[in-house]
Amino acid sequence: MEMNLIMPLNSFITPTLSLVFITLLHIVMTTLPNATASSTVTTGRNETDHLALLAIKSKIVHDPQGVVSSWNESLHFCMWEGVACGRRHRRVITIHLPSRGLAGSLSPYVGNLSFLRVLNLSSNTLEGEIPPQLGHLFRLQILNLNNNSFEGEIPVNLSHCSNLRYLGVHDNKVVGKLSEEFGSLSQLTHLIIHGNHFAGKIPQFIGRLASLKYVSAASNHFTGSLPEALGQLKNLEVLAFGSNELSGTIHPSIYNLSLLTVLSLSGNHLHGTLSPSLGLMLPNLILLQLRGNKFTGPIPLSISNCTTLENLDLGENHFNGKLGTNFGGLQNLEDISLYMNNLGSGEPDEFSFIDSMANCSNLKALDLPANQFRGLLPDSVGNFSNQLSYLSLDVNFIHGKLPSAIGNLVNLEHLGLDNNRFTSTIPVTIGNLQNLQRAYLGINSFHGDIPESIGNLSLLTELYLGENRLLGNIPMSLGNCKKLLWLDLSQNNLSGTIPKQLWSISSLSISLNLSGNQLSGSLPSDVGHLKNLAELDISENWLSGEIPNSLASCTSLVNLYMEGNLFNGSISQSLSSLRGILNFDLSRNKLSGHIPRFLEHFSLKNLNLSFNNFEGEVPIEGVFANASAISVVGNIRLCGGIPKLQLPKCNVKESKKKKSSLMLILVISIVCTLLGVTMVVSFLFCWVKKKRNVQPSGILLRESFMKVSYEMLLKATDRFSSTNLIGVGSYGSVYKGILDPNETIVAVKVLNLQRRGASKSFMAECEALRNIRHRNLVKVITSCSSIDFQGNDFKALVYEFMINGSLESWLHPSLKSSNRENDQTHSLNLLQRINVAIDVLCALEYLQNHCQPPIIHCDLKPSNVLLDSDMVAHVGDFGLARFLQQLTNPNQSSSIAVKGTVGYAAPGKHCFSYTIHYCFFFIFIFFL
Repeated sequence: MEMNLIMPLNSFITPTLSLVFITLLHIVMTTLPNATASSTVTTGRNETDHLALLAIKSKIVHDPQGVVSSWNESLHFCMWEGVACGRRHRRVITIHLPSRGLAGSLSPYVGNLSFLRVLNLSSNTLEGEIPPQLGHLFRLQILNLNNNSFEGEIPVNLSHCSNLRYLGVHDNKVVGKLSEEFGSLSQLTHLIIHGNHFAGKIPQFIGRLASLKYVSAASNHFTGSLPEALGQLKNLEVLAFGSNELSGTIHPSIYNLSLLTVLSLSGNHLHGTLSPSLGLMLPNLILLQLRGNKFTGPIPLSISNCTTLENLDLGENHFNGKLGTNFGGLQNLEDISLYMNNLGSGEPDEFSFIDSMANCSNLKALDLPANQFRGLLPDSVGNFSNQLSYLSLDVNFIHGKLPSAIGNLVNLEHLGLDNNRFTSTIPVTIGNLQNLQRAYLGINSFHGDIPESIGNLSLLTELYLGENRLLGNIPMSLGNCKKLLWLDLSQNNLSGTIPKQLWSISSLSISLNLSGNQLSGSLPSDVGHLKNLAELDISENWLSGEIPNSLASCTSLVNLYMEGNLFNGSISQSLSSLRGILNFDLSRNKLSGHIPRFLEHFSLKNLNLSFNNFEGEVPIEGVFANASAISVVGNIRLCGGIPKLQLPKCNVKESKKKKSSLMLILVISIVCTLLGVTMVVSFLFCWVKKKRNVQPSGILLRESFMKVSYEMLLKATDRFSSTNLIGVGSYGSVYKGILDPNETIVAVKVLNLQRRGASKSFMAECEALRNIRHRNLVKVITSCSSIDFQGNDFKALVYEFMINGSLESWLHPSLKSSNRENDQTHSLNLLQRINVAIDVLCALEYLQNHCQPPIIHCDLKPSNVLLDSDMVAHVGDFGLARFLQQLTNPNQSSSIAVKGTVGYAAPGKHCFSYTIHYCFFFIFIFFL
């Protein structure tokens, strides 16, 4: 018979049609050749089951194990895989096909298997609605549809299955409420509905299901409080309503369920205190799980009466007070989790409960972080079960030493002690924990060296020792920890170089954090071995040298922090391979060169290049287009960029291509032309000055020097106030002052006589200035040598104050001159630059040709050229000047060194002979 002719035999088909259908089947079977009477009778009894099974097969669209595809006519259906029949009537009583990878839906023809007692299709990928025809199976005892993708509501018709004992639909997509009709399932012992979308309140009818032993309804959307009716389920052994939206308190009636082995109400909004007699009324508890609620008060001491208890999970609540429970009698206890409460009293016997845990021979995990435990960790911590694999005491107030007995816990895999107040050294015995995988000892005050024995922990994957006071070198033995994924030694006082063994830990993939120490040396090329590393933080150390090209091999880097070191050189083009970086910080180093263009193509969230020596144009694409994502402050030679960066405009935009040879020729031609113009202008200027001279050059006009005392200079400089400090030299400091009675603005150089050679320098500089006496050349006012008010020698030189500061500040507008008293913009036009060059050349010519003995300046640079109010240039700072011996004594080669910071020589008149020698100076200031 063809499948498309099959119709379901259910209550919606009239008895007449059913009879016709059966009659037709009988006629067909009896007309088949060689058919026997016995086969005809058998067909009449079980062909319905045969056809129902074929209908179920037709709804399976994926059968990776070939289970239902083997259902064919070669075998009687009672012999099909996963199908069992009764011995007497040969009707299907069991379909057992769990975990077969079946996909599709459940055919409504399943309702025709009227003798079915067990239907187990759990752990497949069946979907669609649960067929309401299941309600016709009044013999059904077990319905297991767990771990599929069924949706919709549980059919109300299931309430007709009066023999149902096991109802399992956990981890599906079932919605709706539990219907009141289900209160008729008086034989039900297991209600397994967790991991769905049930909503509403827990129905009161649940109290009528007197046979219930197991209720698992976690991870749904039940609201309201725990109903009092639950207390009527005297046979209840498991009550699990975790991860719902329940509120209120635990109703006292629940404490009457003396057979309870599991009470799991975690992840709700329950509050109140626990009954002090909890352990006496629920003595058979194996699992007490109330995590993630709002319970307060102490943990009942009576829990010690729950001798079968294996798991105590009360974390994430507000339990407080002393943990006084005696755990000595709980020998089956495996897991204690009390994290994130307010437990702790500060009493001397704070940790007495640890002493009692020595008898917990099966204890595997003790989780107590984020509480208020204080005091010293007792040595009895080493008496825990040798099965202990997890110990966490993080985020408490434990102080003092870490007992060396911690080394007894040889099977420990997780040790959490961070964020406490330990003040001892890390015991060497930590090296005994050879099964340790995660060690968190950070945010304490551990001091001393990191023990070499830590290299014995070859299974370590995470080691956190950051934010302590550890000293000395990073132990080379850490290189033995070949499975490390995360290493944090930050914020300590570690010194020395980074051992090369550290760079050989190729397993490092989460983070290597060495920041905030005193590590020195270079970043070696071995860093390239960390190809899988996502974060490298070596900031705030004393590392130096160039950034190695091998860093480009660390292509998995997401965060790279190198700020606060002494790295120099440029950013290599090879780093363009680090395209996965999101956060890149190179600030506060000594890096130079141009900002590389390849950074425009990175998907950076933050880029910090501030306080380096970068120069040139700032890019404008990619991250550079977001002013909030980048920082380039403190790089005084940068220009361009987006307007929000407020950088000066670039005068000349560099071409993206190399300059052509034609451009090079043009530049050389311009330089030669300017050189010629300089020579001509210099000659004409000197010739005109000579003609206009109204005073014979041979006459030296002497000026009488002012007489000043220490008190006068003290008053003029406001007692040498730091606000008047305008410069610091090798042998002293220079202050701005105003001398009475003419209110002359002066620069006062005060010698630091504590410096070796300062007194000799003073005498030598006076000698030099004595030879520069022409009033158009020398701007020294006087010198002062006296005894100050403390009885110490005091020596100073007084010069005319140059209001327009140094040539350096005019050539580099971003530099602020401390001598300036106005806010005018620093800018020199072409004529001013030519005049400055001529003034300087004339001054140098005078020093070498018209001083006796001649003086060679030896330190000509823009910072030593000062400008007066008329923008006339004066050469200053004779710190490296030399006296030439008289030409009549050529055999003598000695010279007198004159060192100082302030001393001005104005332009002389005889300059042409030295124009060629110093014309390079004009070219220098012209192109700056």
